[in-house]
Amino acid sequence: MMAIAKIPWLLLLEMGLYASCFVCGIVTAASLTITQGSFRGLCILYGTVNHNSSSDSILVQTSSSPSLCYFVSAISVCVAVFCFSISLYWIYTCCLDGGVNRECLWLSVTLVVCGVFLFFLLVTGCVLKIGRDSLCDSVLHAVPNITSCEEAQSRTWISPYTGTQFYTGLYNAGVGINTQYYTGLHRAGVSINTQYYTGLYRAGVSINTQYYTGLYRAGVSINTQYYTGLYRAGVSINTQYYTGLYRAGVSINTQYYTGLYRAGVSINTVLHWTIQGWGQY
Repeated sequence: MMAIAKIPWLLLLEMGLYASCFVCGIVTAASLTITQGSFRGLCILYGTVNHNSSSDSILVQTSSSPSLCYFVSAISVCVAVFCFSISLYWIYTCCLDGGVNRECLWLSVTLVVCGVFLFFLLVTGCVLKIGRDSLCDSVLHAVPNITSCEEAQSRTWISPYTGTQFYTGLYNAGVGINTQYYTGLHRAGVSINTQYYTGLYRAGVSINTQYYTGLYRAGVSINTQYYTGLYRAGVSINTQYYTGLYRAGVSINTQYYTGLYRAGVSINTVLHWTIQGWGQY
């Protein structure tokens, strides 16, 4: 539960689309294979039928090459295997690493592969739709007393063919192909949005990092200048203060000792002359 909680919601949506695409691919391949097996390996896409009035049964007159149905089934299976592999990879990554790290390179490669598969799904969808409509037109023209292609499933088919589910099988295959195609479009859109929002997030992180780094650097610069200015002012004041005290002390001491010296010299001179004058008398 902790690992699932850390998965981004866009990735969860993408994994759900992968799972849907896998199921639709299996349904398409299985439906087309079952329908082809009902006609002994014949591919009835773009085929024509004929009606036997005596037995009131339907006979397959022409059919397409079996490789056409194999091609449609192979594309569906390849898309299903791709989606299943991607889903397993993301589940393994989330459970093992506990997080998701989507590189832009691999995301771009996935988008390219999805684009290729979307092209082939579009082609196979057109093949199924046009081939089924061509067969139904032949059925409606050849078989009397039916108004829709689906009603031909209740009619008798000449052995060894059993067409009791031919329209349902082709219809389910067409629905599966179309679902795969539109699911692939949504999946590509989700991947593009993931790349877009991831780019926005990284750009936002970069801008915020630059912004806060700029503020931090500006603050450091201002604080450095402020404290450096205070330090220099303090040093200057202290230097002037102690220099003033030193000079005042030197001046006072100089005057003091000079005054004492001059007073001593003056006193000694007076005493000398006085003593010398007394000596003459």
